[in-house]
Amino acid sequence: MFTVDAIEKLAYLVASVLFILGLKLMAHPRTAVRGNLFGALGMALAMAVILLRIDSYALVVIGLVIGAAVGAVLAVKIQMTAMPQLVALFNGFGGLASVFVAGGALLQSKDPAVDELLATGLSGLIGAVTFSGSLVAFGKLQELAIFKRPFKLPAQQAINGLLALISLALIVWIVQHHYWSYVPLVVVALALGVSLTNPIGGADMPVVIALLNSYSGLAAAATGFVIDNNVLIISGSLVGASGIILTNLMCKAMNRSLFNVLFGVMGAESAAGDVDEIYATVRSTTPEDVAMILEGAHRVVFVPGYGMAVAQAQHAVRNLAKVLEERGIEVQYAIHPVAGRMPGHMNVLLAEADVPYEQLVEMDDINPTLDTADVAIVVGANDVVNPVARTDPDSPIYGMPIIDVDKARTVIVIKRSLSPGFAKIPNPLFAADNTLMLFSDAQKALIEISSALKEA
Repeated sequence: MFTVDAIEKLAYLVASVLFILGLKLMAHPRTAVRGNLFGALGMALAMAVILLRIDSYALVVIGLVIGAAVGAVLAVKIQMTAMPQLVALFNGFGGLASVFVAGGALLQSKDPAVDELLATGLSGLIGAVTFSGSLVAFGKLQELAIFKRPFKLPAQQAINGLLALISLALIVWIVQHHYWSYVPLVVVALALGVSLTNPIGGADMPVVIALLNSYSGLAAAATGFVIDNNVLIISGSLVGASGIILTNLMCKAMNRSLFNVLFGVMGAESAAGDVDEIYATVRSTTPEDVAMILEGAHRVVFVPGYGMAVAQAQHAVRNLAKVLEERGIEVQYAIHPVAGRMPGHMNVLLAEADVPYEQLVEMDDINPTLDTADVAIVVGANDVVNPVARTDPDSPIYGMPIIDVDKARTVIVIKRSLSPGFAKIPNPLFAADNTLMLFSDAQKALIEISSALKEA
């Protein structure tokens, strides 16, 4: 006969398997929705087991109602362009939850073991760093005035090192049963999170988001050791590991080390040559002229960027692609790993517009064939198509793998202006001999191109 403990352990095992299967399925766009459902089912099972051990449900019901209400409002109100900011907040509040749970467990513990105290300290440290760091990341992504320019501190790295040493010293005090040290530990860790994230520029935000996601998982895993909850340990470890793997992939996509991202200064204030001189030969075009060019094309490659997200132009891109496909033109979408403001940003937007998965082609696969593309249409992308990454050793993005759109026969860049991307440097692609600039809102421009093409 099964005991309550045996049923609980079995349920946690099943939940953990569902988490692992969910992560596996989310590795491919075609099965990602099913993977999310598996993960949600696993979490629902884990929560059901926890509820069986609770005596009073009043606070739980209040929490569920408030949480569900906030979640429903966010789901309806948040635009896709603000999804990276929302992810940053999710990471931050996940870290804050770990801080409170570990702190609450410390208050209730009568004689905790050394390993429990160590886990409590680590949970407080990592959770607080995640929370404050995520708030800074949110501010940068939201372009709040206070975060547009990173405030400079003298001896920034020395300050970071000192805060880290103080945090470790306070953890040692906690392990020695000085429980009061938990509060100053959280305060110092909050300061450390701000100090670590503040100097990082907007160009590195995809990496930062992935790293903070990993931090939130590690904080949860540490909290799992504090309250002796196996499913929290496993799920937190999965999030932490997957976040680290994703961070590594993002760094490779930018040809930068994690150390350089965390302690470098890319994306804050960069310059690359005289802008007027670089853009002296820029040529503009019209939707009608673009339609004429597309009429004679056999293969068209769309290159989406953050500008497409801002203009909410993914549906307009898909509609233009349908018009092209009706004319027998091959259509593909070149996806850069760090296009947008979070990993997978472009994939999510295009999936929302029902773009066939097989038309989404990763950078490494599309680059060798771009010289056979008749037209490459860049929709709001900038740094990820900037050829100085290949040609200028002095550029802050030199060595970063880019989508080689400049090799296409004709390049159409749809952009509101010649303003720089996150790296704050001009893009010589805009003035190349085979490039035409269509200065307009992306959605409006694409609709006008589709209309002109239909009338042709």
